[in-house]
Amino acid sequence: MRLDLCQLSLNRLVMLMVVFIFSASTAHAVLPAIDSQGNELPSLAPLLKDVNPAVVNISTYATRQAQANPLLNDPFFRRFFNIPPGQQAPQTRRTQSAGSGVIIDAAKGTIVTNHHVIEGADEIHVGLEDGRSYEAKLIGSDPAVDIAVLQLEDFERLTQVELANSDEVRVGDFVIAIGNPFGLGQTVTSGVVSALGRSGLGIEGYENFIQTDASINPGNSGGALINLRGELVGINTAIIAPAGGNVGIGFAIPTNMANSSIEQILEHGEVKRGQLGVIIQDLTRDLAEAFDIDKQQRGVLIAEVQKGSAADKANLKAGDIVISVDGKPVETTSQLRNQIGQRRIGDKLRLTVLRDGRTKVINAEVGEAVTVASSGSVHRYLEGATLQVAEDGEGIEIVAIQQGSLPARFGLRKGDIILSANRTKVSTVDELAKAASKSDQRLVLRVRRGNAALYLVLQQ
Repeated sequence: MRLDLCQLSLNRLVMLMVVFIFSASTAHAVLPAIDSQGNELPSLAPLLKDVNPAVVNISTYATRQAQANPLLNDPFFRRFFNIPPGQQAPQTRRTQSAGSGVIIDAAKGTIVTNHHVIEGADEIHVGLEDGRSYEAKLIGSDPAVDIAVLQLEDFERLTQVELANSDEVRVGDFVIAIGNPFGLGQTVTSGVVSALGRSGLGIEGYENFIQTDASINPGNSGGALINLRGELVGINTAIIAPAGGNVGIGFAIPTNMANSSIEQILEHGEVKRGQLGVIIQDLTRDLAEAFDIDKQQRGVLIAEVQKGSAADKANLKAGDIVISVDGKPVETTSQLRNQIGQRRIGDKLRLTVLRDGRTKVINAEVGEAVTVASSGSVHRYLEGATLQVAEDGEGIEIVAIQQGSLPARFGLRKGDIILSANRTKVSTVDELAKAASKSDQRLVLRVRRGNAALYLVLQQ
């Protein structure tokens, strides 16, 4: 007898699909439950019973400087209220925020979460599923990837989650998000992997997100995204929420990407990220035609090689088109940045490039960033700031700045990226020095700060 699917109710069809999917899963992932009629039903409960204890709630506390009341600077106001000269009430306030984390080493009490969950915190508390609570200390973090590693103190009987190979995740795979949304306590949602390799969102410095429709809300940050084997495939990090809540577009950092940062943090307390020292751009159809290659060719064009950099030592040249790294195809600048950003200084790379229409394999070693030890030679108003070419090649990044120095007093901050100087676009330190030399008394900078841009005028 032929089965006519059109005659099945929608609910029954969905149930048949779920039963088929879960019956095909491994035995330890999902165990059947019995309803009141004695029928076996699929359930995630046995899986979550093992995984939930490894997902924790994180509460952070910070003392922040509050904005001083301008009336306190008014002599008449101070005299009227009999405020002694020089006396001012402390302008600080205590703030609290909540997030999530995942235990990755039960023996050592090691927890991974997002950097933005613990940023600026002077006190961190971790709550377990069974109600226990512990203080935690920050081992280190990687703001560029948004990963932080915590260490519990005086703990006992912990449960950890195993890390999956996130390169094996496929679009359509079922996933489960576990976290602490809106501070409600541990919450479980499920969905599928909607997309892979999401980048260009402007959320983090390095982006290679897993996109999922499993509900992720504020407070889920740092929580677990697991597969149906109970393995961690990602760290829930961000959402697109035009209405202020979940709309089915959430993002998680893949475990392979997170793990490269975690390993360095556990070893060094920080991430020492290397660079090749190239300025790159996507290969468009017009550029492919200009370089006399197939318009359908995908890859990343090297626009400039920094002198003395790892790329320069490996004999990479401007005009080379990178098409793969260690055998993995590279099609966009973000993919190449992620590939390099996950490597340690000294790691070897095998780059396949197109040069003059021919394929060439070049062996390179990831090197340290090319920096300027003293920026006073660039311009006197920048003395005290350490500069380097931004990782995307778009401008000059301030990687360090001395407290109380001229650039700090003018409002420049660590992490700012100088896009232009005296209304001249700059992409190398030499270009910055040349543009800055147009005026010794005033320096007009266009700076990118986070997702915004602003102008700063440096003059005395």
